[in-house]
Amino acid sequence: MHFFLKLPRKPSLNGLILVAGLATAAIAPRLAQAEALLVVEADSGKVLQAENATYPWYPASVTKMMTAYVTLKAVKEGRISLDTLLTVSPTAAAQSPSKMGFRPGIQVTVDNALKMMMVKSANDMAAVLAEGVGGSIDGFSAQMNQTAQRLGMTQTSYVNPNGLPAEGQVTSARDLAILARAILRDLPEYEYFMHIPSIRYGRRVTQNFNKLIGRFPGADGFKTGFICASGYNLVASATRNGKRLIAVVLGASSGKARAVRAAQLLDRGFANTGLTWLRPALGTVDNLAPIDASPPNLRDEMCGGKRKRPASDEDEDTTIANNAGGSTSGETAVTFFTAGLQPPALRPSDMIAAAAAPSEPVVVYTGPTKTGPALIAAVAADTEQQRPRRAKKGGAAGKKPVATAEAKTEAKPEGKDSKSLAKPAARHASAKPHAAAAKPGEKPAAAAVKPPKPKAATKPAPKSTAGEAKPAAGQKTAAVPRG
Repeated sequence: MHFFLKLPRKPSLNGLILVAGLATAAIAPRLAQAEALLVVEADSGKVLQAENATYPWYPASVTKMMTAYVTLKAVKEGRISLDTLLTVSPTAAAQSPSKMGFRPGIQVTVDNALKMMMVKSANDMAAVLAEGVGGSIDGFSAQMNQTAQRLGMTQTSYVNPNGLPAEGQVTSARDLAILARAILRDLPEYEYFMHIPSIRYGRRVTQNFNKLIGRFPGADGFKTGFICASGYNLVASATRNGKRLIAVVLGASSGKARAVRAAQLLDRGFANTGLTWLRPALGTVDNLAPIDASPPNLRDEMCGGKRKRPASDEDEDTTIANNAGGSTSGETAVTFFTAGLQPPALRPSDMIAAAAAPSEPVVVYTGPTKTGPALIAAVAADTEQQRPRRAKKGGAAGKKPVATAEAKTEAKPEGKDSKSLAKPAARHASAKPHAAAAKPGEKPAAAAVKPPKPKAATKPAPKSTAGEAKPAAGQKTAAVPRG
């Protein structure tokens, strides 16, 4: 048997994909076509399909799978509990979107932080969990790396708990499949965190960014991710007839494309046409041979030119649906989950385009664990905090910042991978002088309607000048992070 090797077109993508069993080789793709795919059986780890599965890749928010694993292991071992209260630090509050946008000092339970992180992909909640479990971002990252080594994730290195762009943060489809299997094997009692369809925080309903949840029959995991350098990533799982498969898609061109591709891979894996003997045996996921190379950087393909991308892994369709309170334009599409049946002719693209199966959002809230009337009161308080307030005559300067103020930034395109994590913090810092200047600024505005009187103007002049100077300075400071 002879093997012929072809030199790759891009030096940064040189390498061959080596697979245990019958040796097969595949030339690394060009950047414009870069994508990694993998399908494995959850129980046995048997590889059903692998393309570029051991090529290094930027993980983006699928990093939060490890954050959840390390946190839930701490819960299982009794070091913390799901009811443990964690405090939002300035560092956590300063994380880039997607995030909840809580002010420093706000407290959340481990349970609520996990739900917000896994469904909304909240970067601030990932930081809150990291600081609560590991003492600091660096301390928690060290725990993540130790866990990765223990699990055999030999191509993975973590720098932060949320997947925001960072030098040295890397993984592979192989390692992500190993992690998904570990979550199912080691934490079965907490596995529900991986497939919550939606959450409700006060007035806001957020659908899971994983479009397979509620659309693809049997879908039950795991996490999405996106930064410009990685493309759209997805670790998905589904169970049918007692058989569970895990599919990994890295480098897709959009949120919809990654979901459709994952659905196709899972469908093919479940089909089991009986012709599998015609394909070479690929062994188990742990035995896939890693490639020693630098991860492809897809920034130009994903975010170059006039391409506009939303922050984090919240794609355009999900942003629209969440802003509409959870509804989508696919309301008229057939919800194939009715009676638990799947139309045989329904293609993966049709599944993803259809409306998600109706479900009651899981309520999340701030503060300690609550039940009954106390929970109702907490939800009402969070809802009232988000209620829009009418601007006074003096302008919007009198408004106090609320949690939803940060949410408005999520729909803005991510032109570059979050250059500074400190920018959102500047907005909090500028909010206080901004709000404080509202009252003294209103009276001079009303007095300005009257004809100016030289003598009368001499007394209030100092107040008017001081009152107007403060909001002007506040407005200038608040404009800095937006640029």
